[in-house]
Amino acid sequence: MSDKHNHSSNFSGRPATDLVDPVLRSLWLTGIKHGRRRLEGSWAYSFPEESNASFHFIAGQGCWLFHKAHGYRWLEAGDAILLPRGDAHVLARTRQGVGPGTPAFRCEADFDDPIEFQNEHTNDTCLMFYGTMRFNLDRLHPLIDMMPSILHAGSLMRDQPAIPALIDAMGCELQGNRLGSGAIVSRLADVLAAQIIRSWVELGYGDVEGWAAASRDPNIGRVLAAIHSDPGQDWSILRLAQVMGASRSLFAHRFKTVVGETPAQYVARIRMHLAHKWLADDGERVTVVYERLGYHSEPAFSRAFKRVMGFAPSQSRRRRQGRVNRDQGGANRR
Repeated sequence: MSDKHNHSSNFSGRPATDLVDPVLRSLWLTGIKHGRRRLEGSWAYSFPEESNASFHFIAGQGCWLFHKAHGYRWLEAGDAILLPRGDAHVLARTRQGVGPGTPAFRCEADFDDPIEFQNEHTNDTCLMFYGTMRFNLDRLHPLIDMMPSILHAGSLMRDQPAIPALIDAMGCELQGNRLGSGAIVSRLADVLAAQIIRSWVELGYGDVEGWAAASRDPNIGRVLAAIHSDPGQDWSILRLAQVMGASRSLFAHRFKTVVGETPAQYVARIRMHLAHKWLADDGERVTVVYERLGYHSEPAFSRAFKRVMGFAPSQSRRRRQGRVNRDQGGANRR
């Protein structure tokens, strides 16, 4: 039997947590910009919408987070939050500090903000670590789209012993002035953000639906793992039903109920967002991309791409070229 017809034996009988692994690997992220700042007294800063994820860790004194869709949320000292889609938000020492005139926060690269740690901290001192992080998937990818606007470490800490340990380590580095502390706390932030995402998926906090709910369903989770392991496979309803070990009608109904869309729609979205990333970020040629995803002709691939993404594959390529030109222009000016 060929590999193309043997997916049910590859994935059956595995624990549900193992079935999530291929999907979680697709969600890994890396830090782009990190910094820290000491804030005293009454303060408030707005953070405009980002094209990448936003991350904050708070030490010293707590503060308020304001998000337009979710209102106010108190962040304790030693707390961390991740905004996967980089939504606009405000951090403030008091709720009264949030308003239309809140100044925008200027993020400095790395640890350029000077903090004189020999000065004693007052009871009003807040130490804030901030950063932007890039997923290795497009921010419009369905997996990122299904995450909540805010992932809050505080709601996960009691069930995940690794999170408090990471937070303690970050706090020690953030409040110290040791050699290399900037690099260490930046790497810890990347690990903590990934741990927050994994914990949220495993524990199911918040309003969970779509992929996050499906990944914990032993049957549908097996199907998702198969799709994400080999998105270019010819995933017919029959083949996916075999992976689940069910009839076509039962599988199709269960998948639509749990995931919120048909198997064909889900597979198409996964493929086209991968294609967009390969074209826009990796600079792959269209011919290479459509062959990797199992299409037999460029016109068929282009029609499917435009149906899902709303624009042609050539626009993804132009986006990459525009970014390359901007980078070269910046290098020439330097």
